[in-house]
Amino acid sequence: MTFEDIISISPYSLDREDKESLLTSRLKELTKLHMDSCHEYRRMMDAVGFDVEHVKSYKDIPFLPVRLFKELDLKSVSQEDVVKTMTSSGTTGQAVSKIYLDRNTSANQQKTMVKIVSEFTGAGRMPMIIIDCPSVIKNRAMFSARGAGILGFSMFGTKKVYALDDDMKLDVEGLKEFLEKYQGQKILLFGFTFMIWQHFYKELVRLKDAGVTFDLSDGILIHGGGWKKLISEAVSRDEFHARLKEVCGLEHIHDYYGMVEQTGCIYMECECGHLHASVFSDVIIRRAIDFKECEIGEPGIIQVVSTIPESYPGHSLLTEDEGVILGVDDCPCGRKGKYFKINGRLKNAEIRGCSDTYAAKF
Repeated sequence: MTFEDIISISPYSLDREDKESLLTSRLKELTKLHMDSCHEYRRMMDAVGFDVEHVKSYKDIPFLPVRLFKELDLKSVSQEDVVKTMTSSGTTGQAVSKIYLDRNTSANQQKTMVKIVSEFTGAGRMPMIIIDCPSVIKNRAMFSARGAGILGFSMFGTKKVYALDDDMKLDVEGLKEFLEKYQGQKILLFGFTFMIWQHFYKELVRLKDAGVTFDLSDGILIHGGGWKKLISEAVSRDEFHARLKEVCGLEHIHDYYGMVEQTGCIYMECECGHLHASVFSDVIIRRAIDFKECEIGEPGIIQVVSTIPESYPGHSLLTEDEGVILGVDDCPCGRKGKYFKINGRLKNAEIRGCSDTYAAKF
């Protein structure tokens, strides 16, 4: 099954059985591709005695620890075919993952993002407020995870404005002018969780106390990058939502879970507060003691699979996050597929989310 076959399917339309069949077919093909094209990946598969022909389910395909992309240059294309190198977030001194993209994989990442996000924002593009600073977008050939997130979601914006200057200060006049220009229109906002709280929300509170207010009741906010710092400050998801609604009228808020090692296959939060796996990807929760699959409701280590990566062997990865599957095909929002929640980072795992690595300096 090719990726072109998959991209034509509505992201949340397949039930468990049909999705398992689709993922097994596609991930077996990707495994064969990477075994043939990536020497290091082939050696790892041979070392564990893996035979792709014996695979009955995509869950049987060995996963790579996500940290491996910090240690090795893993790619399944020649260096001449690499058009973009993406790097993960990291605090000072941390090694970062390097993900090598060819033109086809990069294009498929964008197509997937459009299909998934449009399910939550609608098909039309909107005026867009990026709650970050312009200097993040520097070298287009080598994106940080933060820059990649901004550029990825920028596809959904028509006219765009950065809410923060390069000193991470709110551009009050620029924001006022933008909102006056697009008054009455639906507006998309995007940013990373801690930055929104620290540099946007707190400044809106200060301005409101001074008699300056902003109306974002027509806005849709998409945010991600980790909750570690906010949870340590006792700011829950519900309080995050309530405070933003109180200060600027913002009601439509969606968190998402994703990583640079599988860009494009993000897991969006629905109206019920659940993260959802689309037809393009899946999550499997593994027990730490033996890596067997957990039952629904049982917490464990998150494994992620993706139908996209053709230029590097990132189609089956074990993360350093803990989560739990809440259900399959029966979320009250009506979307099919697994829905889940993130419990946090595994003990002693490095900080790596865009929001959390930025927050580390605070």
